[in-house]
Amino acid sequence: MAATTATSFLHPTFPSPTKRRIAKAKTKTQSFHVNPIMSVNHPPPPQTAVPNTDLLTTITGFLWGKALPPQLLISTVRTTWNATWHLMMKQLAPSDPSGSYTRPVSQFRANFESIQLSRQNQNNVHLYVGLSCPWAHRTLIVRALKGLEEYVPVSIASPGNDGLWEFRHVSSSNRDKVRPSLDVANGCKTLKEVYGLRRGGYSGRASVPLLWDVERREVICNESSDIIELFNSGFDGVAGSSSLDLSPPSLKGRIKEWNRIIYPNVNNGVYRCGFAQTQEAYDAAVNDLFSTLDMLDDHLANSRYLCGDVLTLADVCLFTTLIRFDIVYNVLFKCTKKKLLEYNNLHGYMCDIYQIPKVASTCNLEAIMDGYFKILFPLNPGGIRPVVPTSCEHEVLSKPHNRGSPLSIGKYAEIHVS
Repeated sequence: MAATTATSFLHPTFPSPTKRRIAKAKTKTQSFHVNPIMSVNHPPPPQTAVPNTDLLTTITGFLWGKALPPQLLISTVRTTWNATWHLMMKQLAPSDPSGSYTRPVSQFRANFESIQLSRQNQNNVHLYVGLSCPWAHRTLIVRALKGLEEYVPVSIASPGNDGLWEFRHVSSSNRDKVRPSLDVANGCKTLKEVYGLRRGGYSGRASVPLLWDVERREVICNESSDIIELFNSGFDGVAGSSSLDLSPPSLKGRIKEWNRIIYPNVNNGVYRCGFAQTQEAYDAAVNDLFSTLDMLDDHLANSRYLCGDVLTLADVCLFTTLIRFDIVYNVLFKCTKKKLLEYNNLHGYMCDIYQIPKVASTCNLEAIMDGYFKILFPLNPGGIRPVVPTSCEHEVLSKPHNRGSPLSIGKYAEIHVS
């Protein structure tokens, strides 16, 4: 009845016919039936071929209908996937016999005595980074705080689906945030090509950060701790701000001690959790991580920064892990015991550093998440990137942190680089 009512609007009204004509009319009306959802204002869609049925769905439906796959198939797929996962993880994250992640050592350490910087060779140093990498992020922050942006140009690589760092321009409406770019120093398509330009070539892991000598076409260094030391003091008197010292002589011992604790348990600790290949390796890593975070939270209850009221390189190294914690490590790396948000002092400390002028502009959270969720296939086969948590959005990170005013601490005022 509803169909008849709907289609009647598409036909004119005729005088009452005889019974025979009525029968013919009914037959004719039925042969030209109109879908009730159509109207004169919305013509029927073009006829399309019946879509091809997914072959796998057809086969599985034929074999066991709507029931779960048989136990033999599940166990076979589980065994195959587990073996494949271990194979991929060995390439992605080398481990020791216990299944614990072992980070490869940097191949190019800085020889500070051989690095000659002067106003005559400005712009001969070039920095390569990737936004998702916390080690590269350190170099971006120190470069910014020391005012070296013009003296040390940067090219920002993006992680490719094949695991290589590649260069491509990414447009963005937010000009206040760093974003992936082309290789402005050598015009290479991948970072591996840049490494290959050095004398003698290179066949090892093409990692970031990379400090490059443009004139000599040579790698200066690819160890983040060396690069931030060089940025902190190696350019003093040549470029940037010499008034800011993130590693003053009086604090070098304390900075070294903090790094000795934080690097294995927190910086590398989150990777030891995420890349663990046995339950025992994971349990050990997650215990080290959260016991250290608990200790740091207690310490920061009575200290603005790790070494007192002065921001140091140790704080920069810790910050780049903390800013990634809730958006990546808590979920993807199974660091699930607590969110950073649940640590009152650590979270306020992170916000404190985030609000230092120029630091926030180095934190592209969407690019960071893309570099993990869309690239680390063994950890996230679907490649779906979750939304940025509300607690990690810029507006929330910029709220008052209640850790003191920058103007109330004299030494802290030194970090405000114009």
